[in-house]
Amino acid sequence: MAGAATDVFFQGNTGRNTRGLLRVIILFTIAAAAVASRLFSVIRFESIIHEFDPWFNFRATKYLVEHGFYKFWDWFDDRTWHPLGRVTGGTLYPGLMVTSGAIYHLLRFLTFPVDIRNICVLLAPAFSGLTAFASYLLTSEMSTSPSAGLLSAAFMGIAPGYISRSVAGSYDNEAIAIFLLVFTFYLWIKSVKEGSALWGALTALFYGYMVSAWGGYVFITNLIPLHAFVLICMGRFSPRLYVAYTTWYALGTLASMQIPFVGFLPIRSSEHMSALGIFGLLQIVGFVEYVRQQLPSKQFQMLLRTLVLVIFVVALGGLVLLTVSGVIAPWTGRFYSLWDTGYAKIHIPIIASVSEHQPTAWPAFFFDLNMLIWLFPAGVYMCFRTLKDEHVFIVIYAVLASYFSGVMVRLMLTLTPVVCVASAMALSQILDTYLVIESPKADEHMNGNAEAIKNAAASILPDTLRSTRNPVVGIYSHFSKMTIVLSSTLYLLIFVAHCTWVTSNAYSSPSVVLASRLPDGSQHIIDDYREAYYWLRQNTPDNAKIMSWWDYGYQIGGMADRPTLVDNNTWNNTHIATVGKAMSSREEVSYPIMRQHEVDYVLVVFGGLLGYSGDDINKFLWMVRIAEGIWPEEVKERDFFTARGEYRVDDEATPTMRNSLMYKMSYYNFNTLFPAGQATDRVRGSRLPAEGPQLTTVEEAFTSENWIIRIYKVKDLDNFGRDHASAVAFDKGSKKRKPTKRRGPRVLRVD
Repeated sequence: MAGAATDVFFQGNTGRNTRGLLRVIILFTIAAAAVASRLFSVIRFESIIHEFDPWFNFRATKYLVEHGFYKFWDWFDDRTWHPLGRVTGGTLYPGLMVTSGAIYHLLRFLTFPVDIRNICVLLAPAFSGLTAFASYLLTSEMSTSPSAGLLSAAFMGIAPGYISRSVAGSYDNEAIAIFLLVFTFYLWIKSVKEGSALWGALTALFYGYMVSAWGGYVFITNLIPLHAFVLICMGRFSPRLYVAYTTWYALGTLASMQIPFVGFLPIRSSEHMSALGIFGLLQIVGFVEYVRQQLPSKQFQMLLRTLVLVIFVVALGGLVLLTVSGVIAPWTGRFYSLWDTGYAKIHIPIIASVSEHQPTAWPAFFFDLNMLIWLFPAGVYMCFRTLKDEHVFIVIYAVLASYFSGVMVRLMLTLTPVVCVASAMALSQILDTYLVIESPKADEHMNGNAEAIKNAAASILPDTLRSTRNPVVGIYSHFSKMTIVLSSTLYLLIFVAHCTWVTSNAYSSPSVVLASRLPDGSQHIIDDYREAYYWLRQNTPDNAKIMSWWDYGYQIGGMADRPTLVDNNTWNNTHIATVGKAMSSREEVSYPIMRQHEVDYVLVVFGGLLGYSGDDINKFLWMVRIAEGIWPEEVKERDFFTARGEYRVDDEATPTMRNSLMYKMSYYNFNTLFPAGQATDRVRGSRLPAEGPQLTTVEEAFTSENWIIRIYKVKDLDNFGRDHASAVAFDKGSKKRKPTKRRGPRVLRVD
């Protein structure tokens, strides 16, 4: 007997060890697939930083590696936002740079001669493998099925909704932030289930790391308190919840306040007040629970009503008083735009001008999530069926993320993790049910009356209906199981093919390197951006100031290494509006602005020759709107539309449009590329005027091979005076421009 028991024990342990080892191997395989699927950009192009923001992150990381952490913390960058500069160390989230720097120094310590650029390029794919593992852990806390966690990890590894911001070269804050988001949620669920201060402290630690990495930490700051509040409203207050939340809030708030960019915001801004309010509510509920155990029920009810009324009035009055007095900052425009989709366009056009801040179109959900979009509701429904504390969290997360992802394209990132978790729960339930050979017993589904039902049917139905008497087809028959399993397998294969295609074609092309297809099907690389930035780096003085629209500021600083007037930080709306005014005004107005800001070169992006739609003429109305917000009397958007309300660049374009500096720089000498009168803008599909615009205050310095980047040199006062048709004088008191006619050499006087 003892020997038989020992054999069973070892067989059981061997089976568990085998399953555990197999699960580890599968997780590593999923992580490898997640990393490999994000390397298309390196394979098809080269190891290069993508987009706009990553170029600043890369530049900042190089500064950190070269000068050390403390100099990076105190870094004042005088080569951006000329002539203002930027207190960089206090206006960024340093988590991304510090992570890359730590990896760099670790690898150097281990004698790996790796370049910091390659670390930055490959950081996002590496963290995607960790995100898949975090998704496995989070899903395992939600479902008892061992396959649910593995499916969730696989979905998270290749879902386009996450890949869009984590391909190789996408060196943005989200590269590490999504891993921290998912892992923080896992630690929170674990701390609520265990009621352990240790798990709560770990949650706070990774929450602090998340705060250092991405401004989206506010989503965690509000989601965790909402989860706690809903549990309290459901009557599920427990010492476990009290310990978990109190530990997380106390330590997490202290950790977040160590980031200079955040500072005292956790106790002084409206976005963080919900976390503080729930912290106070938990103390009250805990006190009430203690008092309830000490007092008779009648006295307790009276005390409870009095306490609730007094505390509510005092708390609400204190919040209103602190907000009115300015101690607590009101909601920022970015958060108002989440609740009112038209708010940003009216009040903060700089936010609305960014494409990823636009509302999400319905096809984007199917493009980024594919079959997960219809498995997702089924998984949420399964959470409703059991509705434990952790399932309540998934339901709240699903509802909020679904709303926010519909309001803003960028927030598809926050929806993807919960979609992967819920979809994995639903699909694992299907596979666990239909992959089992034995069918459920009939009496389990018919409450023990199977034989009675069968006899009743036999007495009514004729003998010819054999299939009804002894059914061979049912939802648990072998045919049904095979159909469901094969259908699920087919869907999964289609999902993998879709994710691979989307990743390789839509999300793996760097914005600075464009690709097109020649008539013979071969790939043609369009490298105008780097060509122009390299020209700036080699042919202009080290301190030459470059004026462009803010979209290209980070790239100019990162690749051309030249001072810029504005960049993608967008912290100073007035300075950006100044550039917008210069671009949208006549040369007589633009030139003094450029001289005042010591501009040496002006860079514009023009896609009319090649059909590149992301050029400055298509963005031009946003420049006008932002400038109009500061100078409504001088810049008017309606002046750029025809009488029929059309935005045109051809013969019917308005005089304001045709005289603007942006229009002139874009189309200068463009008609020389075509036969007389045949110049055509391929983006707008417009035939341009036979006579092109002329420039007097700037001169063409460089035009890239495909005319995508055009760079103009601002003329000196003497050179400008020889060419200019009229002089412009400025009154010192009013600064109002007054055209004056002079004899002899014409000059521009700037007082």
